[in-house]
Amino acid sequence: MGMISEFKEFAMRGNVMDMAVGIVIGAAFGGIVKSFVADVIMPPIGILTGGVDFSDIVLPLQDAVINPETKEVVTAAVAINLGTFINTVINFLIIAFAIFMVIKVMNNLKKKEEEKPAEPKAPPKEEVLLEEIRDILKAKG
Repeated sequence: MGMISEFKEFAMRGNVMDMAVGIVIGAAFGGIVKSFVADVIMPPIGILTGGVDFSDIVLPLQDAVINPETKEVVTAAVAINLGTFINTVINFLIIAFAIFMVIKVMNNLKKKEEEKPAEPKAPPKEEVLLEEIRDILKAKG
């Protein structure tokens, strides 16, 4: 029973929960960026490059071997999927830039918080009492 309670304590620790939330949000953000690159960025680039779809760019290393009688593929083709790699690099650059911007904003907020002047400390009780006595004496005098 000790192992289960140790695991529960570990899993419920704040950092672990924050990390889990970050991973889920990161995965969702990755899907958004992938769609953004594939559906928004790449079509105009494809038009600019004469209708080339980057995901179709491949460097064949070996052609597929097809049985002429049955028309079945005996050995699959081997190719370097350069276009898929280009899309992945673009995805990475967008995600890296987005993370950079979030960190930059957080650092600016932290810096502004540090630059705020600290509220002056309340004077010690003795000083407050002395000032009150002074004011009372002035009022009587």
